[in-house]
Amino acid sequence: MTLLLIVNHVFSQDKFTISGYLKDKADGEALIGATIYVSEIKSGTVANIYGFYSLTLPKGKYTITTSYIGYTPVIHSIELTENIKLSLELENASHALETFEVSAEKEKKNVDETEMSTVTLSMEKVKKIPALFGEVDILKTIQLLPGIQSGGEGTTGFFVRGGSSDQNLILLDEAPVYNPSHFLGFFSVFNQDAIKDLKIYKGGIPARYGGRLSSLLDIHMKEGNTKRMSVSGGIGIISSRLTLEGPIKKDKSSFIISARRTYADLFLKLSPDSNLRQNQLYFYDLNAKVNYQLNENNRIFLSGYFGRDVFKFSKEFAMNWGNATGTLRWNHLFSNKLFSNFTLIYSNFDYNLGVPEGTEAFEWTSRIIDKNAKADFTFYANPKNTIRFGLGTIHHTFKPGDVKSIGNSSIFNDFTLSNKYAYEHSAYLSNEQNISSKIKVHYGLRASLFQNIGTDTSYAFNTSNPNSYQVNDTITNKSGAFNNYFNLEPRLSIRYLLNSKSSVKATYNRMTQYLHQANNSTSSSPLSIWFPSSRIVKPQLADQVALGYFRNFKDNIFETSVEIYYKKMQNTIDFRDHAELLLNKYLEGELRFGDSYSYGIELLLRKQKGQFTGWIGYTYSETKREIPEINNGKAYFAPYDRTHDISIVASYDWSERVNISSNWVFSTGQAITVPTGRFEYRGNIIPVFSDRNAERMPTFHRFDISLTLEGKKWNEKPAKKNGKKRWRYESNWNFSIYNVYRRQNAFSIVFKQNQDNPTVTEARMIYFFEIIPSISYNFKF
Repeated sequence: MTLLLIVNHVFSQDKFTISGYLKDKADGEALIGATIYVSEIKSGTVANIYGFYSLTLPKGKYTITTSYIGYTPVIHSIELTENIKLSLELENASHALETFEVSAEKEKKNVDETEMSTVTLSMEKVKKIPALFGEVDILKTIQLLPGIQSGGEGTTGFFVRGGSSDQNLILLDEAPVYNPSHFLGFFSVFNQDAIKDLKIYKGGIPARYGGRLSSLLDIHMKEGNTKRMSVSGGIGIISSRLTLEGPIKKDKSSFIISARRTYADLFLKLSPDSNLRQNQLYFYDLNAKVNYQLNENNRIFLSGYFGRDVFKFSKEFAMNWGNATGTLRWNHLFSNKLFSNFTLIYSNFDYNLGVPEGTEAFEWTSRIIDKNAKADFTFYANPKNTIRFGLGTIHHTFKPGDVKSIGNSSIFNDFTLSNKYAYEHSAYLSNEQNISSKIKVHYGLRASLFQNIGTDTSYAFNTSNPNSYQVNDTITNKSGAFNNYFNLEPRLSIRYLLNSKSSVKATYNRMTQYLHQANNSTSSSPLSIWFPSSRIVKPQLADQVALGYFRNFKDNIFETSVEIYYKKMQNTIDFRDHAELLLNKYLEGELRFGDSYSYGIELLLRKQKGQFTGWIGYTYSETKREIPEINNGKAYFAPYDRTHDISIVASYDWSERVNISSNWVFSTGQAITVPTGRFEYRGNIIPVFSDRNAERMPTFHRFDISLTLEGKKWNEKPAKKNGKKRWRYESNWNFSIYNVYRRQNAFSIVFKQNQDNPTVTEARMIYFFEIIPSISYNFKF
């Protein structure tokens, strides 16, 4: 009886909730991942992507410390006798965390949290890294992290832990971006002035995300300044940018509009050559977002992105491609412990190419469209349990190719590949739980169902000849759902705290991918074709396990980590030799299926505080494929395999107005297939090739450097004579040099017969960049 009374007393203790939003004092932007720490329980929580937090505690007195990297921490002493709404605005302060011991105690999330194989980067840090042509690029920045390899010299394509480029899920305000590059891969579509921050998951991906095997790149747009109107932008040698943001209703609603455009084509119009004057060569981006706080429990966000590349070479060739996304979100608080987000998403990627005039005039159009509805919930049960659950549905539309002749004299006939449609449903449940002071776990389960729907024509193939499948039957579906694929995807992350400065972590996740890309190049190409799983093309599966050791030094100034991983992938897709991918209605007959695996070790030393910041990353990895009908069934390297990869990134604040930054990268050369011999057959020279991807291109390395000079700031303050306020004006000049020591890094290698001696084959290296200096001017007022 006594024990029962004690138990009843414990569970009947009065508990109350403290909740609210954490924002930047200067512009009202949400502080994603800000830490709320309760000294008395030596625990706390972090703010979600909207800056919301919630903590339920027993009745009593508490000391609450709120902190965020680069901001002055705020300390509150409260007496919790009822539910409290406590929304705070933190003030940016240079090196503030070095002078506040309480904040430093919590600035070790890399040790304390269950997350591993993830990195968060703010745009302030990204902007300091030297960039090609001075164009700040988040995709090139993440290529400098361990476990992430570049697709080639100067390109934005990236490969994560043995996965191909289509196995990366790239989200912009939750909308998928299918082609994240401009200028055939040399620039990304993400305008630096419109982006708030980004987070890359290489493993341990939470259950609320799915659809790709290898990684998640989660990018958040700015919400717009809720305090005052602000104009910012920049002028560079390639493009210019302009951003306008401000309050619609102060502290309640705000907007942001950000635009970028290149202007190489404008100079072409000055050419004396009439053909050059008719050429077009440019890209543009437009980001827009508006939000409105209806009341304490409801807030609406509407955001969109629109971007396009346009190439036109006189009357001979024309090509354009682009993305369009839209996201409508409604945040609703059912209670101070239950946060919800309801979302409608639209995403479109399309490309057009052809010949505008003449007997060969035609236009080819291809696109993929997503329409997505989902609901996500977070229940802050108590300081030891945070439960997330939700569900969603995506409607996919695939239009692989529609070719139309232009004019009466065109020799082309109209041709259309059949459209395909599919549903992708999902539901998930997860919990982040503090089991004890040393053990914390994050476990969850995602269920996904994929269905082909609507009218569909597919083909059956005779596979007796592995080099060339022959069509032997046509299969037609007139309506309804078919080819149903259901998968369960468990996720698990465990952290064991060794002491206050170090921990050991382990993760396991299964991922399923139902959408695939036909692209036999490692560089970014807008002509890639997306296609769904089908009767022949099974969903790709990946199981990844990882183990890591995390250790901080000198009051958390230095962060170090060692991670090892192993990933096993099923139903891996590759292409037969000499595959025909474009405008091929028998595309599935060009595909070959098997398994692949990747393993590696990643080392990271990172410093985020002080005048000198940066990181050193090293990766050793190996990625191989085993497909019975390729390479005589022998395992072979994936084309993006890099055995060694090193990145050194350094940034030094020489003074308040001068910053010097640099980076050096090194990696093993790309795996390629080369001719090893030849023979003559009926007067023709036939090459003999090595095993697939058995040789390597030369090693890759490059050094970049930049100098940023801040202009004198004009602070907003009353003038002496008339008492009016002056605008606050900030500016800087950025000077950068890409490839300082003029390394000729191979973009590709081609093999050609020697013109003087046709019996000799020569290897010729193609490279794009030697040394590239650039200058840009940036401003904000």
